[in-house]
Amino acid sequence: MRLVLGSDHAGYLLKQQLAERLAAAGHAVEDLGAYGTESCDYPDPARAVADVIAAGGADLGLLVCGSGIGVSIVANRVPGVRAARCTSEYDAEMARRHNDANVLCLGARVTGVGLAEAILDRFLSVSFEGGRHARRVAKIDQA
Repeated sequence: MRLVLGSDHAGYLLKQQLAERLAAAGHAVEDLGAYGTESCDYPDPARAVADVIAAGGADLGLLVCGSGIGVSIVANRVPGVRAARCTSEYDAEMARRHNDANVLCLGARVTGVGLAEAILDRFLSVSFEGGRHARRVAKIDQA
């Protein structure tokens, strides 16, 4: 699977840990920044990841900031992107199964590494169910 990743300074270390995990699992990983812990603005990497997803340049995206909220707001402004801030494995599963989420957003200051790994694993292991949910996702995309 091809994944595109981004973070701000607050999410940098968690993003790096998750990127290593993804690469070790055989996924192709593209990192669009941040590249360190020096202060930066979360809208920049969030928009970069969302643009790649919207253009079909990757299968799924991962964004990490302090809370996961800012990056999700930015990513969801790009047509075709359905970014979900997840705080549990259940959130991740439902975001994929029912909402066809294509970008996972995590908060490094509110989610520990172990839980973040579990959330990411669940997000990657589940597929969109379609059916009645396809009608709803179509409405999301038209909103």
